[in-house]
Order: sequence, then C-alpha cells, then structure tokens
Amino acid sequence: MATYTPMIQQYLAVKAQVPDAFLFFRLGDFYEMFFEDAINASRELEITLTGREGGGEEKIPMCGVPHHAADNYMSRLIEKGYKVAICEQVEDPAEAKGVVRREIVRIVTPGTVMDSKLLGESVNNYIVSLVNQADGYAFTACDISTGELYTTKLANSWELVVDELNVYNPSEIVTSQVLLTTIRESGAAWGRNMVLTEWSRADETLLDEHFAEDAALSNLSSISRQGVATLLAYLKETQKRALTHVKHIRIYEPDQFMTMDPFTRRNLELVETVRERAKKGSLLWLLDKTVTAMGARMLRRWIEKPLMNVARIEERLEAVNLLYNQLIVREDVKQALKEVYDLERLVARISYGNANARDMIALKHSLQQVPMLQQLCATSGSETLRKLVENMDVCDDVMSWIANAIEDEPPVSIRDGGMIREGYQPYLDQLREASKNGKQWIAELERQEREATGIKSLKIGYNKVFGYFIEVTKANMSALQEGRYERKQTLANAERYVTPELKEKEALILEAQDKMIDLEYELFTELRDRISKHISRLQKLAEVIATADVYQSLATVSAAHHFRKPEIGEGFDLAIEDGRHPVVEAVIQDGSFIANGTSLLQEQGRILLITGPNMAGKSTYMRQVAVICLMAQIGCFVPAKSARIPVTDRIFTRIGAADDLIGGQSTFMVEMMDIQVMTEKATSQSLVIIDELGRGTSTGEGMAIAQAVIEFLHDRIGCKTLVSTHFHELAHLEESLVHLRNHCMAVKESGRQVTFLRKLIPGAASTSYGIYCAEIAGLPDAIIQRSYALLNGFEERAAASAVPQAAAIAAFATIAPPVATPIRQLSLFEEDSPADVAVKKKPDGKSQLVLDQLKGIDLINMTPLQALNLVYEWKQKLQ
Repeated sequence: MATYTPMIQQYLAVKAQVPDAFLFFRLGDFYEMFFEDAINASRELEITLTGREGGGEEKIPMCGVPHHAADNYMSRLIEKGYKVAICEQVEDPAEAKGVVRREIVRIVTPGTVMDSKLLGESVNNYIVSLVNQADGYAFTACDISTGELYTTKLANSWELVVDELNVYNPSEIVTSQVLLTTIRESGAAWGRNMVLTEWSRADETLLDEHFAEDAALSNLSSISRQGVATLLAYLKETQKRALTHVKHIRIYEPDQFMTMDPFTRRNLELVETVRERAKKGSLLWLLDKTVTAMGARMLRRWIEKPLMNVARIEERLEAVNLLYNQLIVREDVKQALKEVYDLERLVARISYGNANARDMIALKHSLQQVPMLQQLCATSGSETLRKLVENMDVCDDVMSWIANAIEDEPPVSIRDGGMIREGYQPYLDQLREASKNGKQWIAELERQEREATGIKSLKIGYNKVFGYFIEVTKANMSALQEGRYERKQTLANAERYVTPELKEKEALILEAQDKMIDLEYELFTELRDRISKHISRLQKLAEVIATADVYQSLATVSAAHHFRKPEIGEGFDLAIEDGRHPVVEAVIQDGSFIANGTSLLQEQGRILLITGPNMAGKSTYMRQVAVICLMAQIGCFVPAKSARIPVTDRIFTRIGAADDLIGGQSTFMVEMMDIQVMTEKATSQSLVIIDELGRGTSTGEGMAIAQAVIEFLHDRIGCKTLVSTHFHELAHLEESLVHLRNHCMAVKESGRQVTFLRKLIPGAASTSYGIYCAEIAGLPDAIIQRSYALLNGFEERAAASAVPQAAAIAAFATIAPPVATPIRQLSLFEEDSPADVAVKKKPDGKSQLVLDQLKGIDLINMTPLQALNLVYEWKQKLQ
C-alpha cells in the first residue's frame, strides 16, 4: 500500500470499510471507482473503463460518473441487488493540508432506498432483521421510506419465519452468519431475490435513546429488544444520520392474523399471478381502487394479513357497508382523497433532509383536503368512520407554515432561489428589491449607452465567467469613446467591454443575488427542520387517510361487482350461497361465470370429495372458497348471494405443484412435504384444499395415500376440507366417513360431444374425460383416434376379466361354512361383511393364517391370474 499515491491510499482505506459495496469516491465533479469496483461497474453500468497512474507499477483500473448524474447510475446498481457507498469530501480543499479528507456519508442498499424513482408507489420496501435464541426468533421489519417498523416474536420454527418473510417480501435481510446459511438453503421458498447481509451488532443504548418517547418500548420482550436494536444499529451505520421518522414500534402477535404458507399465497394469487408474477389478474388487482399510494400499500398489507378478531372485522365491514350503500358519500370521499399525495414518503423525505420545495407544496395540498375528509367521515352515519376521524389532527398549523413560506410553483432545486414567498422575510425582500433595482439600472444603462454611441445593436449581457459586459460588433468599435471602455473579451465578430460604473453596479447586484440564494436556502431548511419535529402527527394523519382510502376501495369494488356483506362468526359452519371466484369472474369477457354454493358443516359434512374431469372447474371452485374466506376476514364484501363465514386460522392449499428441480425434489415429494405441514399445523378452524391428491406415484400407492390423508383429516383434525381427485374409486369413503360428502362437476354428454357445465352437484363422477380434454387442447387427430381405440381395448379386457374374478370370489367363498345371507363380493371397506363373519366363525389356525395373508396383499395391482393362484393355494391349505 505504501507504493501508492496518498490519494489512492486514502481510497483503499475507505474501501476497506465497505468491501461488499461499490465505493463512489468523490473527486471534483465526478464519483470515481478504482480496481475491482471499476472493472465490475464498467460491466454493470456499461461505461468506459480507463486507467490512471497511482504510484504502482501498472495503471490502476478506473471509471467514473458525473456527480450530477450519479443517482441514475446508483439506481441501476441497486436494482441489480448491489450496495453503493457514497464517499464525499468533508473538508474545504482551500484549508486542507495534503489530501482532502473524505468520509462515507451514506451506504445505499436495496433495503434502505429513499429515492422515489426506485420505489414502487403501491409497495412497501422492507428491510428485515432476524435474531435467534433458544426460545424462538425475533422478526423485525422496517420500511425507512415510510418510517414503519413492525416486530414480533416467533416460536422456534423455521416455517413460521418463512411465512413472515413471504408476508413482508423484504429486499434485504440482516442477520447472523448461521441464519444466512439457513436462508440460502431454503431460498426456494420465496421468489424475490433478497440481499443478505451479515450483521449481528445490537446497541440497546441506542434503542433506548431513539424510542425514548414510544410507550411500546417497555412492552418489548428481551429477544424483540435485541431484534429491533440490531436493525436500528445497521440502519444507523449505513445511513449515517438520525432516523427521526422511524418513531414508533408496532408490536404484533402472529396469531392476530390468518396464517398462510408461501405456496398458499402463490396458489391463491393474492398479490401477483403465478405465471407472469404480475399484479394484473391477482386479488390485489381486483380490489385495488385506492386513490392514494399509502392507501394502496395498506390494502396490500390487509390482503397479506387477514384478521382473526371478529370485532375488528365487523368494524371494517360496517364502514364498507355504509360506503357501499351511500354512493354520494363514497364518491365525495374518493374526490377528497384524489388531491392527497403520498404523505408517508413525503414526511420521510422531510425527516431525512432531502425534501425540496415541491415536496412542501405537495404536503400543503394534501393537508388542505383533510378537513373535508374529516367532515365526510364524521357525518357519514358510519360509527367506524366517525371513530376513525374523531381525534384526527388536521395539522393546519403545518399547512399554514408552508403556505406562508413557499411559492405556489417553486423550482425543483433548493439551491437556486425562487422558492420563498415575498413578504415572508423582510431582509430577503430588501435583497430582492436591490437586485430588481440593479437590473432596472442595467436596462437603463443599456439605453443610455446606445444613445451616447449611436450604436443601436449595443447590448449589455451577463455570464458567470465575466459577469456583466457591454457587447459591440467590430464594425461599430470606432464609435466608442477612448479611455472609458475597458476591453474584457474578444469574440469572432464582436468585442466585450466594461466601464467603471458597470463594475460598481455589478458588485452590488451579484452580492444581492448571492445573499438571496443563501438566505432562501437557510429559510427553507429552517422550515423543513421545524416540520420534521412534527413527524409523529403527520404519520398518524397519513394512517387515518390510508384507512379511509382502503374502505372506499373495498366498497367501490363490492358495489361494482355486486358482492354481499358476509356474516362473520366464531363457530365452525361455513355456508356460501352462489359463490363466485371474484377474479375469474372479472376477467371473463361474456360474464358467464357459473356460481356454486358451499356447505361445510361440523355435523353434516365438513369434507367435500370432488371428482370430475380436468377443465370442469374443480380447481377454480376450491380456490374461490378460500378467496371468499380471506376476503371476509380482511373486511371486504364477498362474491356470493349470501355467506356465513367462520374465522379461519390457517388456509392450506396444495394446487398445481411444479417440480422443485433446483432442490432436487419431484412433484410427488413436494406434495408430500406440503401434506406433512398440513397434518402438523392444521387445526379444527383451518381450511385445507388439496387438488389431485396422490398423483405423481403409482395408482395403487396414490390412492392409498389419498385415502389415508382424508381419513386423518376426518378423524384426527376435523377441519374444513376440499379434496379433488381422479381416483373415482375413493367415492366409497362416503359410506365409512360420516363427515365426508361426494360431489362432482356436472357434465353433459351428447355422443362424443362433452360440455362442462361447471356446476357442483352431489354424487361422484364416473370418468375423467381425459381424451376429450386432450382433443380440445389441440392434440393431433391421429393421437386422439388412437387414444379412443386403446381405451376401447382396455375396457374390453377389463370386462373379460370380470368372469375369472367372479370365479375367484366364488371359490374363496366356499372356504367358509355357508351362511344365511347370499354370497356376494367381498367388501374391503365394511367392518363386518358377510364373508368376514363367515371367516370369524372358523377361528382355527389355518383360517387365521389365510385371513392374515389376505389383509397384506395388494388387491389394487393384483392380476386375475394371480388371484386365482392365491385362492388355489388357500384351498389346498384348508383341506
């Protein structure tokens, strides 16, 4: 390092502090990067890689970006998942002895972005810290662009951590090296690329100082204190400033909200679609008629975390009901909200010190709408809306400060002046008058000089290099009075001069302009600092406005799509009359969605076994039941003629699994792992949805597993369950499981023409219509015809095998003594069939041996010939 120049040595010393970040090192008007940073930045940013002498034997790789355009380049790196450390001069070069001192002033990471250009308006940008101890995990999430901070303690279960990560979908996680390894190993559980940062330092003294005025601090558990302190220390280290807008700790318990695993969130397409991962086509897309960015973010949080508390759900439904039925009130609320900007992020920028004058005007316009919104809610007739605005602080003093100080249309930059109103500060007005008078004097001087010289083209101009000057074309130079004009600059066709009078006035004018700009900046920062002391008031107001926006959004969508208010209760029974899938119905062009009812009752059938062909609507039906339950628990009306919805603690879905190729797990293995989680976590208040249970393995094993799972859910857990299957043979379970009911999707046949009616009816389906589905999917006609031919052959062989099967059964029946009842085929599913009774009446050792062997054989996969041979062996043993 000693061989390098002092400046490069300084660079290397600073770079050592941030080995995992690009270092933007300020040199004059550029941010420069060196060594590996330069090589990588030139590739990622597509900028020219050069080199410079630095004291070593070879040139040092170097590239740079202009400081005025640095934000764009930083944004591109952040979008790619990198970190950027900004190193500025912190010493006046004129006063420096040797190399100008430079320090890192901020580290920008994907989880600490403040630039609105990089942030989606309707999406939070969370950074999460994880701390693990013997009794569980501390999970803390913060969005520094809005100031929100949430924390909870989770039981010592990694699945719960994954569930929370999928709720907050953070862009960055800070945690210990051990947990980072665990996160990387389970990275397939979520789709978003997250920056993982090793960090375990926690400063509880900083925690106590920062949240000294927050009552929630005293309610934190020991592990939660460490979790919040860890995240706060990291933010302090990277942001290099006081995070005064992160004012309140919001403590929550996981059981306050419905739990959904990552696959359920994905399968139900709550906030994005499975295929395109786009908002359009998701439940959020349908329900989002918010008119403010903060309302859109709150709605997303509601969808991600449905409530478990009946009273809170009823409060939401009461507000939505009022706005649903009062069109004028709803439209007035919406109109008032349209003029409200993103208060949460405006307030954060003010606190951060990077808000400009236009941000202040946006805040003023937003606050001007608050009294109208307050009046509308207070007089709406809704008790929920009245309570919402009952103690609302309209912050009219803040609005007055801005209105008195800032021009209505200020410039973007706060360094160029022109943003402070006339009359706000007397001395500023005096400077403006001096500047204005000076410019009038310049204009008068130009007129006088034209008259004195007779040069009509003479003009007085100004530039930053030479100041004010008199410009005369070369053809008119002879008309100037000698000795009075001092040549300042020569151009191709003109000369520029100054006079003693012009020099004197220039000094006065420029002094006034410089003082004006400096004073305006000082007055603006003073106003910004004053408002930043009232951050808590503005944040509470923002939350009230966002809540009102979500209410009007849910009411607007419910009215437009003819949703109905659900009945919410603590019981078990779920009854939906003419339910519809809200998103599918919304995207169908001809509006022909077929409604279906659902009845899952504790004593009259809590499990539906649904059979029927592919494309008949089984999956859509099962999803719609889950979505209706979720919509009810966020406080929205539901797509049904009527609905009685019990509070559901968890929703499990096993729908349309894909192979986990990266994890090396097959479709069947993934399905079995999901089923394992269901059997472990489900309670009697859960809703379980399994599509095509048991597929992915042999028919016999798949059917056996499917039946065993259904029996376990029926006998052990007792939860509401929807199961679809192609194993029509499972329909017999209705006879042995008292709480199971067979249903199927209705089909109309006319020759080889099949019509899927998409109507759920009682009973079991007899076929899957697989070849017909292949035909309408567009498979070649040759394949379709061959499939039908093969199917006919299979059916003929199956019919032919019926005779030897009957003979085998009859032969077996002769083993037992005759009984009074007629001989019939053995049932594998009745506890005491006549044949069973016959065997039980001959309790000798040989009969018991045959009976034990019978219980162990694979009847599903046994051929007729194998059955005959086995019966012959038994007959020989029993003679």
